[in-house]
Amino acid sequence: MTDTRTGQCLCGAVAFEADIEAPHYHACHCDTCRRWGGPGMATNAVSLRIADTSALRAYGSSDYGERVFCGTCGTHLFWRMKDGSVNVVWVGALDDSDDLTLGTEIFVDSKPGHYSFAGEAHKMTGAEFVEMVMKTQ
Repeated sequence: MTDTRTGQCLCGAVAFEADIEAPHYHACHCDTCRRWGGPGMATNAVSLRIADTSALRAYGSSDYGERVFCGTCGTHLFWRMKDGSVNVVWVGALDDSDDLTLGTEIFVDSKPGHYSFAGEAHKMTGAEFVEMVMKTQ
């Protein structure tokens, strides 16, 4: 069962609907997410519908993935596999995320010691996460 959520960037140039898999998100502690504004908090999207893609920009941040943002205001919106097989939506871009809970922390082997999340969540190293993602291709 999926749950349809709406969202947009800060300036409103990019509005979208996302069908998310589950009412939880993951927190990514990789160096790239943290440098991009992290830790990255995102939820998997089964499908993504974007009203107008003209303001979208993408940055290829790894061999397999890219970060998608609004070229007008710079809002972080999505991370996706370059082949389009996986899309995740940044929780902060959703219009309503109050009911989402932290499900998984990924790249925990890259997490600095100066912060932590409350509660218990499934934890995966970077290698474990990359192995899981590569299996989806």
